[in-house]
Amino acid sequence: MGRTVAIVGATGAVGQDLRRLLLRRNFPYDDVRLIASERSAGRRLQFGDREVTVQALSEPDVFEGVDVALFSAGGSRSREYAPQAVKAGAIVVDNSSAFRMDADVPLVVTEVNPQAVDEMRRAIIANPNCTTMASMLPCKALHDEFGLVDMVATSFQAAGGAGQQGIDELLAQMPTLLAEPELLRRDGAAAAKLVEHRVHAATLAFNVVPWLGSPAQHGYSDEEMKLRDESRKILGLPDLRVSPTCVRVPVLAGHAIQIRATFTRAVDVDRAIAALGAFDGLEVCDRPTPLEWAGRDEVAVGRIRADLVDPHALNFFVVGDNLLKGAALNTVQIAELLIDRGLV
Repeated sequence: MGRTVAIVGATGAVGQDLRRLLLRRNFPYDDVRLIASERSAGRRLQFGDREVTVQALSEPDVFEGVDVALFSAGGSRSREYAPQAVKAGAIVVDNSSAFRMDADVPLVVTEVNPQAVDEMRRAIIANPNCTTMASMLPCKALHDEFGLVDMVATSFQAAGGAGQQGIDELLAQMPTLLAEPELLRRDGAAAAKLVEHRVHAATLAFNVVPWLGSPAQHGYSDEEMKLRDESRKILGLPDLRVSPTCVRVPVLAGHAIQIRATFTRAVDVDRAIAALGAFDGLEVCDRPTPLEWAGRDEVAVGRIRADLVDPHALNFFVVGDNLLKGAALNTVQIAELLIDRGLV
């Protein structure tokens, strides 16, 4: 019998990237199953040289014969249907937040903690939050060199982090506000009222919004707490001190994070740059921007500079495509890792 891979949420933005990446990376499969909501069931999608009919997630026995199921359908659907896929014999790689902090579920960045897949106890592996994902590659490289103990992280997250609806809202706001340059300059509050916002916490066009996610604790959002909690789990540093701030910016794709990291050992900038440049999946760039790194697999790190106060601290700027390494790419890489380790 051949290997069967399923994509759950196959018609969504990440699902489209999963389909494309499986083909581009020559993922070793014999059959593919495209699964989505009832609304998309029955659609025929091109997958390589074949046409595949989309099946409904609620369809009985939809996971029968599936070896690995790549989920990108939201947390509630993952919580309901991932156990069903496991019961049918599949290993699930889940892109939602549903299982990330489950002690029995590995939270994996393939370049950072690949060994964690060997410890799964529920046949489910979680994909980290996109902001955490990009941050982990340079943090791991530097931790191995200097011993990470503390990080202050401020993210600048694209509208696309809220899905297609987040992009659509930003694009819909821009023509109206572009026609009012004087109002934007002289009465920004009045300009903001010319457009509607439902996805983002405030008008995003020509603006930055210092809030995304849902209220969590002590004035932080759940997005900010993910950055703290997931970093600790991925790096195996339960006492890592993290001070997170997440900001939404008017960029379509690509998250950026400014990080001030503190270490047990004094930092040598040249050694730091060498460690970052040698790390798999990471590329050193003087001034990386989300626009220039949109559509690229690698995470970029730049503005690498010694702290002005603490010789044990380093400042750097990280950029990654939130739909690629931040979501679909790492999901596919986890599936490849499962095959490499003989688990699928």
